[in-house]
Amino acid sequence: MSLQESSAQGQDNSTKPRRSPRGFAAMDPQRQREIASLGGRAAHQSGHAHEFTSDEARVAGRKRHARNDSTHNS
Repeated sequence: MSLQESSAQGQDNSTKPRRSPRGFAAMDPQRQREIASLGGRAAHQSGHAHEFTSDEARVAGRKRHARNDSTHNS
């Protein structure tokens, strides 16, 4: 590869036109929420979504706070 070829490949990206968002990023926020909501409902219907009980949430909170306390006191 010559010096001219390598410098041509390393051109500044500011001269290239920006690509417009595609897929999920191009959708309006309301449509994104609708799709995400459908995914959440499907997970619950199929039994793959986890719902915390009060006891599970309490234990998880204690673990999280215990971890934070130990990192701040060292």
